[in-house]
Amino acid sequence: MRDKVVTVFGGAGFIGRHLVRRLAARGAVIRVPTRSPEAAVHLLPMGEVGQIVLVRFAEDEAAIRRLVAGAWAVVNLVGILFERRAGDFERVHAKLPETIARAAAEAGVERLVHVSAIGADPASASRYAQTKARGEAAVRAAFPRAAILRPSIVFGPEDNFFNRFAAMARIAPALPLVGGGATRFQPVYVGDVAEAVVRALERPEHDGRVFELGGPKVYTFRELLEYTLKVTGRRRLLLPLPFPLARALARILELLPTPPLTRDQVTLLERDNVVAAGMPGLEALGVAPTPLEAVVPGYLRVYARWLPTMPIA
Repeated sequence: MRDKVVTVFGGAGFIGRHLVRRLAARGAVIRVPTRSPEAAVHLLPMGEVGQIVLVRFAEDEAAIRRLVAGAWAVVNLVGILFERRAGDFERVHAKLPETIARAAAEAGVERLVHVSAIGADPASASRYAQTKARGEAAVRAAFPRAAILRPSIVFGPEDNFFNRFAAMARIAPALPLVGGGATRFQPVYVGDVAEAVVRALERPEHDGRVFELGGPKVYTFRELLEYTLKVTGRRRLLLPLPFPLARALARILELLPTPPLTRDQVTLLERDNVVAAGMPGLEALGVAPTPLEAVVPGYLRVYARWLPTMPIA
C-alpha cells in the first residue's frame, strides 16, 4: 500500500480517524474529503508531512470524480443517524454511495470498501435501514468488486452510545429501556472496524464479499446500560419504555436540533442488531474481536463518581 493513494470519504469521523491512522502506518497517501478542513487538522499528525491531504468536499458528481481520480482505493464511511431534513437518509445512504462507486469504476480504482450497517434491509420499516440497503445495492451495481462491511453498534472513545448514556446518567434519575431493553446488540470496537477495512483493501480475495462485524459477545440493551452504570459507579432506575410510548416521546424529541431519539431509531430497536448466522465477520478478515470490557472502562472514567485504577470487567 506504500505511496498508493486512498480516498476516504468520512475520514474525519469516528471510524475515519482510526482508519486514517492505520493507512498512514502502512505508507498510503490518504485523501480525506471534508466539508471543514479546518476542523479535520487533527488527522495531519497521524502521517508524515504531505501524507494526509484534506480536501474541501462538495457533494456533486464532478467534485467526487476529482476526489477519486488517480486513487488506488476508495473507502466510503459516510452515514448519519437521523435526518435534519426529509430525504437526508436517501441522499447520504443511497445516492452518495452510488455516485462514489460509479466515479470509482469510471476512474479505474482497484479497490472499493463501502461501510454499511447490520440491519440494512430494503423491506425494513426503518428509513435508515431501507436506504442503507439501497446504497449497498447501488454500490454492487456500479462496482461489483466492492467489499461491503456491516458493523453492529461501534464503541470507542468518541462513540455515540456509551458516552451518551454515561453522560445521561450523570444528571438523570432514570435511563430509558426502549422496548423493555430486550433488543440484542453485538458491539464492535472501532479499531477492529478500521482494521477490517484495511484488510479488505489489502487482500483481493475479499473483493465482492459482504461481512457483518460484531464483537465477541452479544448483549441486551438492558445489559449494556447496566454495564455503563457499573463502570461509572452510579445507581439509576432503568425505566422500561414500551415501543408505542417511546415512539410518542420520540415524536417530541425530533423537534430538537440534535434529537436523542427519533421514531426511526425506535423502529430499528424493534429488531436485534447482531451478526447473522453464517455471515463472515472479523475473523474471516483476520481480525480478533476486542471485548468491550477491555476498552470501555478506560474512556468512561471521566463520567465516574470515582476514578478506578483498574478496568472493570
